[in-house]
Amino acid sequence: MTATLDAPQLEVVNRVQPKALDVVPLRHWWRWGFSVVAVFLLAQLIWTFFSNPQWRWPIFAEYFFNAAVLRGLWLTLWLTAISAVIGFALGGVLALARLSGSGLLNSFAWGFIWFFRSVPLVVQLVIWYNLGYLFPTLGIGWPFTYDFFVVEFDTVRLLSSSVAAILGLSLHQAAYSAEIIRGGLLSVDQGQLEAARALGIPRSRRFFRIVLPQAARAILPNAFNEVIGLLKGTSVVFIVALPELFYTVQVIYNRNQQVVPLLLVAAVWYTIFTTVLSVAQYYIERRFSRGTARELPPTPIQRLRRRVSALTGRTRRASAEARPIATTGPVSTHSVAAITAHTQ
Repeated sequence: MTATLDAPQLEVVNRVQPKALDVVPLRHWWRWGFSVVAVFLLAQLIWTFFSNPQWRWPIFAEYFFNAAVLRGLWLTLWLTAISAVIGFALGGVLALARLSGSGLLNSFAWGFIWFFRSVPLVVQLVIWYNLGYLFPTLGIGWPFTYDFFVVEFDTVRLLSSSVAAILGLSLHQAAYSAEIIRGGLLSVDQGQLEAARALGIPRSRRFFRIVLPQAARAILPNAFNEVIGLLKGTSVVFIVALPELFYTVQVIYNRNQQVVPLLLVAAVWYTIFTTVLSVAQYYIERRFSRGTARELPPTPIQRLRRRVSALTGRTRRASAEARPIATTGPVSTHSVAAITAHTQ
């Protein structure tokens, strides 16, 4: 049996009906304060970029895609790629030698890492570039002699600026990457190796299927950090007169005396490719984290979609709560009686 509510009964229903609780978020006053300071500093920096004429943005735009600058940029990327591949390949061999049971291999690898981490990169480049002063010729011959009867090379012609730069960067990088790889291999739980050994899994399969995928999660952040450092470290090869990005920029601003705009060109190009490497690092790390988390962390695009959907959903709920209760409608007589008794 139903009945239609009159005005007094409708007022009673609206007064007794429970309302949704208002969830008050926790106020982080310090966080808001630091955020305001950070936004202010960022706005001040952007304002100086556009208000200070000494930045000379027209000159920056003129040389940003200059042919000489692009050739120097290509040489920088080529040196980074070649040196990273050689450095990490040699570093992997050194890391395995450091973990081997052979005392001779362990000592040799430790000595290599110790030496190339001790000598500055600039000194290494100068030594490789001037190796012809110590050894005018290089070749294959009798041990402990300088008689090369098989093959012989002129050291000055063999070790050009490019070869000297690749040798210096690769060997320097190998010393650091060896310790990164060794730390990643040591981070794998030894119990899993014992279990795989008990199951009779071959050693090569244990390494490539069990150890290496888990070690990669610890290796990748530091490895990408080293690659980014190597990208910027290629600016040191100007010491051997190799026209990479920074050397090219130096030559141009020494000619036209536009130091700040040309340095800004190099800084922006370094920033662009550092950003590309950082994005690649994020997605590669996300792929290798599939075995550690039940649900992969959302990507920035997924986070943006969730925030937009949450904002639209909140707006819809607010509009739905703002709608008034209908003044007429079928209501049970027992419900009306219960509400009246409750108010009395």
